[in-house]
Amino acid sequence: MEFTIRRAKKEDMAQVLALIHQLAHFEKEPDAVIVTLEDLEKDGFGEHPAFFCYVAEINSKIEGIALGFNRYSTWKGKILHLEDLIVNETARGTGIGTALLDEVVKYGHELGVKRINWEVLDWNKPAIDFYKQKGANIMEDWRVVHLTEKGIENYVSKLNGLEVI
Repeated sequence: MEFTIRRAKKEDMAQVLALIHQLAHFEKEPDAVIVTLEDLEKDGFGEHPAFFCYVAEINSKIEGIALGFNRYSTWKGKILHLEDLIVNETARGTGIGTALLDEVVKYGHELGVKRINWEVLDWNKPAIDFYKQKGANIMEDWRVVHLTEKGIENYVSKLNGLEVI
């Protein structure tokens, strides 16, 4: 199967969002996606884009994405965070995942980053095996920490001396 890897365009975001929803179903959180098409278009293609995105295309249909953003490490300096690497279920095993990861690594190298990091669910053995095969270090002794939107609101309310509802 022949495919093309390229930088995403604003008009790709509807197909990108469909793949994001597909990933949410795969990760058993179908209702967790709150980002909208408008968010993706505004946040990725404004004056100061919040993310970069590569797409894999077969016959004008986007079959995979790699979406990430710049970060800064107090220990390392410039790093990239790969938020999601998604390949449509029907296109897995075609080399799209490798090609997308290759593109992100080349991009990071061009930027001179010291590290590229991402998360993987502990039960997603195919992804873990894929990343290990590529030379990634799975850091099992670290924990991902999130403060949700509601958690942020509660935190700020406490800082301001307001009662939390």
